[in-house]
Amino acid sequence: MYRTIRPASEDDDEVRADGGVVSDGPAADPAEPDRDVTTRLKERLDRRFGVDFIESSVFWLPPFLLMGLFVYGAVIWNLLISLTDYERFENAPDYSNLDFEMYTRALADSGFIDAAVNTLILLILFTAGTLAIGLILAILIDRGIRFENTFRTIYLLPMSLSFVVTAQFWLWIYNYNNGIANNVIGTFGFGPVSWLGNQDIVLYAIIFALMWQFSGYAMVVYLAGLRAIPTEHYEAAKVDGASTLKMYWRVIIPQLKGATISAAVVLMVFGMKAFDFLYSLVGGYRPPNGADILATKMVREAYANLNWAYGSAIAIVLFAMALSVIGPYLVYEYRRDNL
Repeated sequence: MYRTIRPASEDDDEVRADGGVVSDGPAADPAEPDRDVTTRLKERLDRRFGVDFIESSVFWLPPFLLMGLFVYGAVIWNLLISLTDYERFENAPDYSNLDFEMYTRALADSGFIDAAVNTLILLILFTAGTLAIGLILAILIDRGIRFENTFRTIYLLPMSLSFVVTAQFWLWIYNYNNGIANNVIGTFGFGPVSWLGNQDIVLYAIIFALMWQFSGYAMVVYLAGLRAIPTEHYEAAKVDGASTLKMYWRVIIPQLKGATISAAVVLMVFGMKAFDFLYSLVGGYRPPNGADILATKMVREAYANLNWAYGSAIAIVLFAMALSVIGPYLVYEYRRDNL
């Protein structure tokens, strides 16, 4: 029987003497599967974060590690201290017996409760009042008044001042004997008021001073939002016969929701940092009765009374309050694809 021999073509592989096949294609690299896994991982990270994740790590990784160590690491360490009974500097904290005794102590401390209530009042009234004043100023400026840039600079200038400067300025205004506040109300026949000595009004006097300092910030945020609204919306409201008040209340202000949320979060953070203002106002961390907030209570317990664990517990409560404000905002921005 004869076997038909087919002529070799260029596409056929050459048979080696040892029985193997010589291929014209590139030789297989044993490390190729590893490179494929690395490439797929890199592409997945790039798709997830929208940047060249691996190559850019040289820029974001060092500050990320430093922040993790000195910020979040400090928060975790502070949390651990709050679960001990550490005080003074006599011994190192004992981490072998952690409990919530300091938090229980805080709930039973009337001073802590008063400070917490004052903090909430300050945050709510300061934020709401500053937003209202900022919105009114923004609407007035947006209506094309003369010397717009001058007024905008005047309104924004107080925010550039430090808490120390602002506190000294309002100390002079609230001075019992020759302060501007008492001189003004004196023209209407009212007697002098001890603005910082009366525990019934001292907190509101402090809130008013803070509103004065940060209303310019709210004005800028709202003004940017107003300038982003198309003029057609104003014209359509006027065509429908809406008055100026109804136009702003029903058409314009609802479109400022994003600006309101962003400004409110920032203002609440500023309100939680009012310790600097109070410290400068009273010359220490013992504010007048009726004006004690969690920040001053925390510093007083930790540095004056040397109750480090108790002060750390108050600090964790403050951190939880800040997180309850910033956390929902970050979720809100994430759902809007702004993060």
